[in-house]
Amino acid sequence: MNPANRRGTIGLRLIGGFKFVSGLLLIALGVHLFRGAHGEPVEEALQLVSALKLDPENRFIHSAIEKVSGISPKQLREIGVGTFLYALIYLVEGGGLLLRKHWAEYFTIVATGLFIPFEIYEVTRRLTPVRLGVLAINVAIVVYLVVQIRKQPADPAAASPVT
Repeated sequence: MNPANRRGTIGLRLIGGFKFVSGLLLIALGVHLFRGAHGEPVEEALQLVSALKLDPENRFIHSAIEKVSGISPKQLREIGVGTFLYALIYLVEGGGLLLRKHWAEYFTIVATGLFIPFEIYEVTRRLTPVRLGVLAINVAIVVYLVVQIRKQPADPAAASPVT
């Protein structure tokens, strides 16, 4: 394997691993949301903050708890369903890239690229380091995958030398 192909493989594995782990974390979040959908969201959030040994008076934690306070159990279940669907997309992207499936490169470009306009909107609405970081990572992933696809020959048979 030549060094250029190896670099592409490492990049695809990094992106695939990132997407796959993100999908697993989203599943864990979805499960937690469904478990919490039976109780009071604020109490669940406070228990989570306590279990993680976080400072509930921290302005970021306090802001998150305030946002959760207006969510009904029904809305929490709906968010949980959305979280599972998003996790499924991440798992398909990540699994496909880790298995070096060519279709996964295209799928990841489309799936990630579709969210970029929403991320741009969120950044323009309220600029935060996290929002800007997420946007930058997703743009970098799409650009990297497009470059990788453009490097590949159109005909796989043309890539192998005839001896």
